[in-house]
Amino acid sequence: MTAFSATDAAFEGFRITRERPKIVLVWAVFAFLVSVCSAVYLVSIGQEARAVLEASAGEQAASPQAFLKAMGDLAPMMIMGLAVQCVMAAAVYRILLRPEDKGFAYLKLSMDEARLALLTFVYVILACLTLAVVVLAAGLIAFAASAAGGGAAILVGAATEMFFLGLLFYAAVRLSLAPAITFAERRLALFDSWRLTHGQFWRLTGAYLLAICGIVAVALLATTIFVALTAIALGGDLQATGAIFAPDQTSLTSYFSPVMIIYLLVAAWISALYYAVIIAPAAIAYRELSKAPVVTTPDAKEPAA
Repeated sequence: MTAFSATDAAFEGFRITRERPKIVLVWAVFAFLVSVCSAVYLVSIGQEARAVLEASAGEQAASPQAFLKAMGDLAPMMIMGLAVQCVMAAAVYRILLRPEDKGFAYLKLSMDEARLALLTFVYVILACLTLAVVVLAAGLIAFAASAAGGGAAILVGAATEMFFLGLLFYAAVRLSLAPAITFAERRLALFDSWRLTHGQFWRLTGAYLLAICGIVAVALLATTIFVALTAIALGGDLQATGAIFAPDQTSLTSYFSPVMIIYLLVAAWISALYYAVIIAPAAIAYRELSKAPVVTTPDAKEPAA
């Protein structure tokens, strides 16, 4: 059976950042500009929309009309977020699967990114529908178990939800190579990953967990160092230091303080590293499991925008 090294796949993203620091620097600048645009947009939508979003995040009640209006205000930013994710994912895939298709630091806007965006949209719809079915099924099973008492209904309902969530996690891992297949084969590959990942669940899970643990450790270390240095620079004012995680969004001047700008630069570097580390394992797994040859000639029919 064709296999791949889970550890090699997990740390491939770190290898990319070590061997291609200039490219990662360009990605960090790109991430910084995206953060600035997002901040400008958040400040511009107004206090009312931000209050609704904060209430929703805190599980507080908000009227359906106000929530829908706030979501409408945020729609452009969510679309931009999806586009950024697809652009960054495609950049990592290019390094590993089409190294000669360089673009600008492997960043492009082409049909590759469009297909990844469409795949993401379809998967989000399927995930929402599947979750609805799971919740409904768990509720029906718990209702049937209520004949044995309230305690039995709660226990059976919880066990059923855990079982279904486990199945969903299994399916997510088995389908996790879909973006890499879609990029490499230049077609929308919704379920091709299922066949390719047969017998590879635990190896893929290990690779993803190692990658997540690695990037979390780096992010925590970088954030801790930044916070410590900021606290020292501000004379030990912990309240002022903590304000960088809850910036004043009433105006652009108050938001873009010198400390906040430095924080956005640090976060941009972490974001660039994050994409490399999180996206790379699936690309390596696909390359090894499919034994796909590395494509060195860009598709002339799909020029970058």
